[in-house]
Amino acid sequence: MGLVISFLKGLAEKIAIENKSKLYIAGLIITIIVISLSGISGWIIERLFLFFTIKDPILSTLFFAFILSSSLASRSLNKSILEILTLISKENHRDNLSNLRQKLSLIVGRDVENLDTNEILRASAETASENSVDGIFAPLFWIFLGTIFWEFNQSMPGPLAMAWVFKASSTIDSMLGYKEGKLKWLGFAGAKLDDLMVWIPSRIVLITLPFCCITNQSIYKIIRNSWKDGIVDSSPNSGISEAIYAYCAEIRMGGVNYYKGVKKIKPMIAQSYPLASINSVKKILNLSLRLQIAWLISFSMIIKLINL
Repeated sequence: MGLVISFLKGLAEKIAIENKSKLYIAGLIITIIVISLSGISGWIIERLFLFFTIKDPILSTLFFAFILSSSLASRSLNKSILEILTLISKENHRDNLSNLRQKLSLIVGRDVENLDTNEILRASAETASENSVDGIFAPLFWIFLGTIFWEFNQSMPGPLAMAWVFKASSTIDSMLGYKEGKLKWLGFAGAKLDDLMVWIPSRIVLITLPFCCITNQSIYKIIRNSWKDGIVDSSPNSGISEAIYAYCAEIRMGGVNYYKGVKKIKPMIAQSYPLASINSVKKILNLSLRLQIAWLISFSMIIKLINL
């Protein structure tokens, strides 16, 4: 996906040059091409799986599950954040801030050069919250939807096709969805599509995550406060994603960030709670794991009800 997007981006910039309208159209064409290629590729692999599952159901199922799992970022996200937390827990971590910042830069978009330990922990908490939705629960939602499609007609796009369509939109957004230079117009279509595809999953997480956390507050109050704090964010999804994790993990988020030297003030979330700590960031990762299990169990029950 990345190679195709990079090639088409270079081609579009040569043709459109500085023309805004042409860049908008080029971005739309790039989005359609990459989404179509990804969805069709997934659909073809699904056809092969359905054919070979008759001859060797165990091997073909394992192979299909392996390919499908590549759409989820659960393991890589946990590994990256736990590496940062392990470094911070060491007594001499303040002498090794440059290494911490370098590892953090691999998973966040903000400037990290001047971040201290507290800000590194906040960044880790925020990216763990937002990327849990973008990298785990959004693709899971589209996998579930593709599986339901299969229950009605196996010639329809299934779990892999739908997962790869989502991953394509997410990859386009991560590579082109910046509000700067030519990308402000070239990445517009991809960014809006990604927002649209995360819109429902982020709100399902908002409703379901409180059932996985242990807190003195009522579920209704957690959801209400999370919505109130998260909806003011400029992003239609990331604010809500961060807010529900903040209230469930009882951790404060938001504040001043810098992106390529430009100051941006993020709305404060769960302001009455303490700053991020090693334990509270680990709590976010544990909440994501619990919610994954809950979603899988719930989805299995839905599929059984459909088959009744």
